[in-house]
Amino acid sequence: MPTLFTPLTLPCGVVLKNRIAKSAMSDSLGDGRGDPTVEQARLYERWAEGGSAVAIIGEVQGDPRAAEKPGNLVLGPQSDGAMLRALTARGSAHGMQLWVQLGHAGAMSFPPIGTPKGPSALDIPGLKSAALTDAEIAGLPAQFARTAAMAKDAGFGGVQIHAAHGLLLSQFLSPLFNKRNDAYGGSLQNRMRLLLETVDAVRAAVGPAFPVAIKLNATDQIEGGFVQDEALAVIKALDQTSIDLIDISGGTYFPGAKSASDSAGCGPYFARTSKAARAFTDKPLMLTGGFKTVAQAVAALAEGAADV
Repeated sequence: MPTLFTPLTLPCGVVLKNRIAKSAMSDSLGDGRGDPTVEQARLYERWAEGGSAVAIIGEVQGDPRAAEKPGNLVLGPQSDGAMLRALTARGSAHGMQLWVQLGHAGAMSFPPIGTPKGPSALDIPGLKSAALTDAEIAGLPAQFARTAAMAKDAGFGGVQIHAAHGLLLSQFLSPLFNKRNDAYGGSLQNRMRLLLETVDAVRAAVGPAFPVAIKLNATDQIEGGFVQDEALAVIKALDQTSIDLIDISGGTYFPGAKSASDSAGCGPYFARTSKAARAFTDKPLMLTGGFKTVAQAVAALAEGAADV
C-alpha cells in the first residue's frame, strides 16, 4: 500500500519522488506581458524546498488572446527565454517536477486583453463570446502541441492539458456550453473529440518519455452541464491514450456557478468520482481539492481514491 512518500512511476517512465502535488492554480505572478517574474520563480522554489513531488503552474497560454487573466504565462516567439529557464531551474530544485498547465480560456478569455470565443456563441449575464470557426477548431490541437514543445525546450518537466473548470476544452465537453451540430458537438463522443485530438497532438510533439497529464472535471456542478457519468466515459476513452496522469477536479468559473467547495462537505471534493474511475482506467489518478489534513491524504491513497 502506498504512503505519501512512496515514489510513483508514470507510464512514460518518469518517477515522481512522492505522492504530494501542488495542483495548478492561476498564481497571476507573470509580468503582464506573458513572462515569469523573480517572485514567481521564488514561489515554486519554495514548494520545491517543501518537498512536493510535482508543482503545476496554472493556465499557461499558447495564444495571448486566450488568457484567463492578466499575469498568466504565455509561451510563444516573444517569450523571455532567460526568465523561463530561471523559473524552471529554481522550480526543479530538490527533485521536484515543475509542469505547466496548457490553458486556453475560450469563452472566458479576459476581454480587455483577449478575444472570448468558445464552441458556441454565448450571451449571458456577465459573459458574451463568439463561436470558434471550423478552421480555428482545426488549429487548436497544433497550438496546444506547440506550447507543449516550447515548455519542454524551456526545461519544464511535464505538461498538463486543462480540460476542467469551464475553460475551453471543458466548454467543448459540456452540453450546456457546446451547442454545435457538427463533428465537435451533440453526442459525448463528438464533444470529447477535440480533447482526444489535443492529447494525441501534444504527445506527438513532446515524445514518449515526457509526462503529459490532464485535468478533468468530475462534474461542472451546474444544471445542464457535464456530469459524473460523462466524466467516467471520458476517462475510459483517455485510458486508450498515452496520457500519464488524470487529475480529477470539478466546478466551473462561469458567472453565477457555485465553487467546488460550496457543497462538497469535509474532505476531498471528488473522491467519489476518482474511486469510480478505477473501473475504467489503469492510469494514475490525482485528486485535487478539499485536502485539509495529512490523515485525509493518507486515507485517499489507502482507499484507492488517488495515487497522487
